[in-house]
Amino acid sequence: MERVELAYARHVAVRPGGVFCGSDALGRFGLIPRDEVAALLAPGADAAALARGIQRRLLLGGQRCLLEEASRPGAIFSIVSHHGLHRRGAIARLKQAGARFVPAVHDIIPIEYPQSTRWLQRRLSHARMRAVGHEADGVLLFSQSVRGALQAWLVGQGLAMPPALVAPLGLDLPMTGAAVAGAAPYFICIATIERRKNHRMLLEAWRRLGAGAPRLILVGRRSFGAGEALALLDSGALGDRVEERGHASDGELAGLLAGAQALLLPTLAEGFGIPVIEALAAGVPVLCSDIAVLREVGGAVPEYLSPSDPAAWSAMIAAYAMRDSPARAAQMARLAGWAPPHWAGHFAAVEAFLADLVAGRAAGEAKVAMRPRPSHNGHPF
Repeated sequence: MERVELAYARHVAVRPGGVFCGSDALGRFGLIPRDEVAALLAPGADAAALARGIQRRLLLGGQRCLLEEASRPGAIFSIVSHHGLHRRGAIARLKQAGARFVPAVHDIIPIEYPQSTRWLQRRLSHARMRAVGHEADGVLLFSQSVRGALQAWLVGQGLAMPPALVAPLGLDLPMTGAAVAGAAPYFICIATIERRKNHRMLLEAWRRLGAGAPRLILVGRRSFGAGEALALLDSGALGDRVEERGHASDGELAGLLAGAQALLLPTLAEGFGIPVIEALAAGVPVLCSDIAVLREVGGAVPEYLSPSDPAAWSAMIAAYAMRDSPARAAQMARLAGWAPPHWAGHFAAVEAFLADLVAGRAAGEAKVAMRPRPSHNGHPF
């Protein structure tokens, strides 16, 4: 989600009339000066120190200035992350001042897969989606799969689906990293190590490959509910065939992707699947779970496998690890006809949707934007 917030911040930063707000420790929304946001977005910024300064400013005031902005004709208040989305009182005050509320919903995974998240996250997710149903004048979504899940949940709660835009996310990972030179064939999995990402099944597939298994590089921090996978990693049972990298910078990630035989994503649920488009854009094949949202993102290019079948994963990984692999060559041929989504197209669709909302033209049915749309001369942000 951090990538999405950054992309939206950069977009709004160059739009006339765009303003930024944040939430203080008391849950109140307040105005953040544009120069402070620009400093936060600058390369090499001390984000932690700048964030502390912004928090102090928010605690000292800023609510009145934000209410003034909300009262301007055509004002739209958007929360791009899920943080603060449950603060219905604060949202309602901005709406009462005149702003339309258009949040982004990335997924409802804590509701659909409660076993994959902590109790507090489940509770917050319910509160956030209720806020969408009660307060939103429109909603931004990034996949048809999430649109369908959100609508079904809202209807089950007796709430109407707001007018919605489905606009695929763009790509911002720099594809300039140097491939890992001279390394034996390896595969890469880019995902937080948590239950939903299904590392346990992937490690079982690696165990089945035996002593001749290729290298597996895991990029992602350790998190909730992956006890079995973590125990297997810590046991050393897989030897040096599995390497845990933790965090990687964008440049490091681009380099690791560039040299990989394939990206592996055995996830049980996703809101979009950013690693899939990052890998395909880098010219790297993808082996991923056969779930609707990943088919939506990857189309006919990746190999789709059941997330509960380690034998199938072992067989496909072995096929892709072969020198001059026919299976890998076939996917590379499919990849030649694939075009990545771009932020320009995403934001053109968002601008048009918000303009329709302001003009009262937005319908209740979801719009789908798979290609760039012409931008408007005026911007609702």
